[in-house]
Amino acid sequence: MPRPRKRLAGTAEAAGPDNKGPEGKRPKTKNPAGASVKVVNSSPQKTSASKNCGKNLSSYWLLKSEPESQLEKGVDVKFSIEDLKAQPKQTTCWDGVRNYQARNFLRAMKLEQEAFFYHSNCKEPGIAGLVKIVKEAYPDHTQFEKNSPHYDPSSKEDSPKWSMVDVQFVRMMKRFITLAELKTHHQAHKETGGPLKNMALFSHQRLSVQPLTQEEFDFILSLEEKEPS
Repeated sequence: MPRPRKRLAGTAEAAGPDNKGPEGKRPKTKNPAGASVKVVNSSPQKTSASKNCGKNLSSYWLLKSEPESQLEKGVDVKFSIEDLKAQPKQTTCWDGVRNYQARNFLRAMKLEQEAFFYHSNCKEPGIAGLVKIVKEAYPDHTQFEKNSPHYDPSSKEDSPKWSMVDVQFVRMMKRFITLAELKTHHQAHKETGGPLKNMALFSHQRLSVQPLTQEEFDFILSLEEKEPS
């Protein structure tokens, strides 16, 4: 099964405009829920978003996955929103996350919460669609599979280190919201105090699983009704 970006495994984001992190869900692995996803890694430092998450204030998320082929230990971890749509019941596990902060975000997710599916580390990064959480955090099977790029020999079955959630396709965005467009709003909002002023996509680029505030989520949704600025 394809390894979706959604499950950022343990890859670090590069230092580009759309850095992908070492923490994401990367390899495709066989799983009853569907394809695995590749997630970008992030540093363990605390962010305003992570603090909000700790207070159970976050109900919305952004999940990064790589839509273009990339091999990890001989496994192609490519996973686009189109790959998700092709899964049985349009559902898959978001596995391969090997960053503690991203893992904690996964563990904070609740049923029916929504997330943007973000195409990362590609020619045109940006938000492609919406997914929802259909199974809350449970042990990530890939940490125990020796042939998986995300195998972790230090993790024990009676005390697993890593978790994953299941996500289901909701819909495509009415139009693709590019990273460049989001960055333009972020820079403007830093001056005006707008909704994207503290968006983790720009303050913590290496983080593949990111919480969003209600105002961030609503503002981004409103963009799909407008022409790109």
